[in-house]
Amino acid sequence: MVLSRLAGVLAPPLCVSCGALAPIGRPLCIRCADTLRWLGHERASPGGVVVWAPLLYEGAARDIVAAVKFRGAVRLLENMAAQIAASAPPELLRAAHLVPVPLHPARLRRRGFNQAERLAHELGVRTGMPVLDCLERGGPGSTQVGRGRASRARATGGTFALRLGAAPPRRALLVDDVVTTGATLAACADMLRRSGSERVEAVTYARTPGR
Repeated sequence: MVLSRLAGVLAPPLCVSCGALAPIGRPLCIRCADTLRWLGHERASPGGVVVWAPLLYEGAARDIVAAVKFRGAVRLLENMAAQIAASAPPELLRAAHLVPVPLHPARLRRRGFNQAERLAHELGVRTGMPVLDCLERGGPGSTQVGRGRASRARATGGTFALRLGAAPPRRALLVDDVVTTGATLAACADMLRRSGSERVEAVTYARTPGR
């Protein structure tokens, strides 16, 4: 505690959205935090998969996701998981295995980590839910960034399969940082269902407005 306070004095935390001073342990300054658009318990079904997210994917929430993916700010995943655990419908985070959406191997090598797997781990720590990293990704490692909506809906950035020797959970809760069209979640859910999962839902940190 003393060391964290000292670090906050020597190198005060900055808001990942606007760069202003932020409270210690918080990714956003008070002003940017006030702009977050919370969704309550409302769910959506992009791509045919029921998904819940606490926030709309815009503004400061988008900046947090970008900081993790492109600036390696993995400590933000702790805060993201805490917000999910504190805001989720109670029945969602119960009696299910957390299944992170896999990252294409080429992108995993470039980034050095899978943000969905890290987010699932942090969520598991806070909820006691087991994490089952049972999916893998192959095929083209294309990114969704920069694509139009129609193109994103057609592309999932690769194909999905069960890891060798893995068994799908009876109830799976897919975990990812953000959902846009839902195409990736739908492809993962389809693989899990065809492999034996009886119920597949999803949770993300944010989702695109209108989805």
